[in-house]
Amino acid sequence: MRVVIIGPAHPLRGGLATFNQRLAREFIQSGYDCSIYSFSLQYPSFLFPGKTQYTREPAPEGLNIHSVINSINPLNWIRTGNRLKKEKPDIIVVRYWLPFMGPALGSILRRAGKNKHTRIVCIADNIIPHEKRFGDKAFTKYFLKSCDAFVTMSEKVMNDLQRFVPTESPGEKQKPVRLVHHPLYDSFGEIIPKNQAREHLNLPQNEKIILFFGFIRKYKGLDLLFDAMNYLKPSGIKLLVAGEFYEDDKPYKEQIEKISISDQLILKTDFIPDSEVKYYLCAADAVIQPYRSATQSGVTPLAYHYEKPMIVTNVGGLPSLVPHEKAGLVVAPEPKAIADGILKFYQLGENYFIPHLRIEKLKYNWSNLVNTIVDLAEGISEM
Repeated sequence: MRVVIIGPAHPLRGGLATFNQRLAREFIQSGYDCSIYSFSLQYPSFLFPGKTQYTREPAPEGLNIHSVINSINPLNWIRTGNRLKKEKPDIIVVRYWLPFMGPALGSILRRAGKNKHTRIVCIADNIIPHEKRFGDKAFTKYFLKSCDAFVTMSEKVMNDLQRFVPTESPGEKQKPVRLVHHPLYDSFGEIIPKNQAREHLNLPQNEKIILFFGFIRKYKGLDLLFDAMNYLKPSGIKLLVAGEFYEDDKPYKEQIEKISISDQLILKTDFIPDSEVKYYLCAADAVIQPYRSATQSGVTPLAYHYEKPMIVTNVGGLPSLVPHEKAGLVVAPEPKAIADGILKFYQLGENYFIPHLRIEKLKYNWSNLVNTIVDLAEGISEM
């Protein structure tokens, strides 16, 4: 069986690329012929909020990546769709994370699907975006109509999806949707001792350090966490912020100065390359996600892989992914509650959570996702 994954991959950087490459490996290890159709142009530079869309890391070995999709060129969409139509993969697995991609991906899939052979399964990361823009609803509807079935990684996204793909007329079958836990990010290396990780990053060995990891955007609540750190001044707890600003950093710098918390912070606000990820996770006592809103988070399976307790806010899909007082702590998305959650974590101790984390992480394996996609595709062919 031949599988094509449509979505970002090397030399593009970020969690989506990492996920797609890991999923391709799982398909290959399971005996499938799998390749990735990525982007020659993912975002025009003026729309990209970070410093660069590209990684300096070497290309992953053993993967067949075609950088062919131009997100803003309709002629390219026709060519790419016709190419896939002719190649007739058995399954196309397409990632959907942003309405901006709806016209390009929807157009490609419509042409590819005309071969009456290829089954199209969407992995929906987001249906309703965190930051709303004109055209979101129309672009999403256009894309979703090109798919045969869907996988979501949180109940929040599943509920959002079902608002867009109800049964459209009497007697018409609803497109199938399955919920699968976001698999572990296990491609960044194995767990290393905390003292080695801190030595590598030049961090103090005996400090209490919590980690905020990933791109910095308003919905992720870093400003709430800074206000929480203001409550924690007497505790000596340090916050390690590891990730690139995807918005103006000026308000954050002004906040730090206004509430005088600079001595409580360790700021590493550049993009963290794949080769460095394990050091940041292993150096921390816990991972904190003070989000204002959330669907699922790629940081959560990363924390599970490195067996790091999590402090998360009770928004979106986070509480269901992090069982309270087992894999971590769930708190309200406001500064005092976040500060109290951090203090409670240290009262319980990191070792309290480890047995629960090791049991919980067993749910998050890649074979579950591959088997679900294949089952969906086979079900489509029987409909």
